[in-house]
Amino acid sequence: QVHLVESGGGLVQAEGSLRLSCAASGRTFSSYAMGWFRQAPGQEREFVASISSGGGFTVYADSVKSRFTISRDNAKNTMALQMNSLKPEDTAIYYCAASRSPTTDPRTVGSWGQGTQVTVSS
Repeated sequence: QVHLVESGGGLVQAEGSLRLSCAASGRTFSSYAMGWFRQAPGQEREFVASISSGGGFTVYADSVKSRFTISRDNAKNTMALQMNSLKPEDTAIYYCAASRSPTTDPRTVGSWGQGTQVTVSS
């Protein structure tokens, strides 16, 4: 298990940018695939982006492709999500996730952060 803490959420206008960070505890961070999921009110948690343990393989949801960029720094036990050209429909709680292999299915995530709120105003 790895302990995850997100930061960087907030309120931004449409077309603005935000950068989310996820700090992980433990010496085995580099062995985990990492990802971001989000959940809007009344909706199910959905996949946003994932990155392989070494950082060389990334996957994005179609809704965020070309706008969001996921990255990680294994030396610092951190992961980030750079979000550009934000839209009101991106409003949600964003969760950092760790799993043994890259996944788009929230049911297979091993560890979750507490979440950080992102609100995009029109």
